[in-house]
Amino acid sequence: MNGKSFFVDLSRCTACRGCQVSCKQWKKLPAEKTVNTGSHQNPADLSFVTLKVVRFQERVDKGKVRWFFMPDQCRHCVEAPCKMASGVEGSILHDEKTGAVVYTDLTAQEDFEIIRGACPYDIPRQDPVTKRISKCDMCNDRVTAGMLPACVKTCPTGAMNFGDRDAMLAMAQNRLAEVKKKWPKAQLVNPDDVRVIFLAVEDPAFYAKNLLAQAPETRRFASRRDLLVQLLRPVKSMTSV
Repeated sequence: MNGKSFFVDLSRCTACRGCQVSCKQWKKLPAEKTVNTGSHQNPADLSFVTLKVVRFQERVDKGKVRWFFMPDQCRHCVEAPCKMASGVEGSILHDEKTGAVVYTDLTAQEDFEIIRGACPYDIPRQDPVTKRISKCDMCNDRVTAGMLPACVKTCPTGAMNFGDRDAMLAMAQNRLAEVKKKWPKAQLVNPDDVRVIFLAVEDPAFYAKNLLAQAPETRRFASRRDLLVQLLRPVKSMTSV
C-alpha cells in the first residue's frame, strides 16, 4: 500500500489548537459563534466550517486530574465506507496518488444521513443551506504541490507528522515502543485501516468516543441489514441526477 499518511502522537499533543486554527486559515473557513459548555474544547464539535477540532477529556486518576487531548479529523480510510455508501457518482473521490478521500460539490446530492452513518468515526458534516457535505481533504492541494498539510506544518511539538505511508508506519511503531516504557497500555489506533494513525497512551475511549472505529449500525442504522441495503444500492450517474 502506498500513498501518504499522518502519524499523530497524542503523548506530545498539548492542545495548543494550532492545527485547528491553521486548518481554518488555509481553507478560509469562517469562525463560529460558540458558548461556554463547561469544557476547554471549543467549538464543541466538528461542523461544515470546522473540519478539525481538538477534543478535551478530563479524568481523575488516583486523586489526580489528567487531560487527554485529541485533534479530531477525517481518518482517510484505506477503504472508505463513506465512498462505498455513496449514491452519486463522482461525489466522493479516492485520490490514487495520496490516498486522500475527497468530497466534491456533488455531495449536495447525497443522502447525508447515509454518508455520515457509514463513517466509523462520525466525521462528515453538512452545510444546512447548500446541503454540501464536508470534511478534511488532507490538504490535498498542498500535498500534491509538495507541501505539508497546514495542521502538520503548524504543530509545534511534533505531535502531528506526515509523509509516505511506510515511513509514517515505521515512525509510529518506533515511537510506540518508546512510549510503552512509560505507558504500557499505549497503542496505535486502527493503523491498518486508516491514513491518520493515532498513538494513544491509554484506552482510546479516554480521548473521544470515536477515536477507535465504531460499527456504523450501532450509531445510525437500525441494523446491519439496513446498512448493507444502502451500500449495495445502485449508484446514480452524474447525468441521471
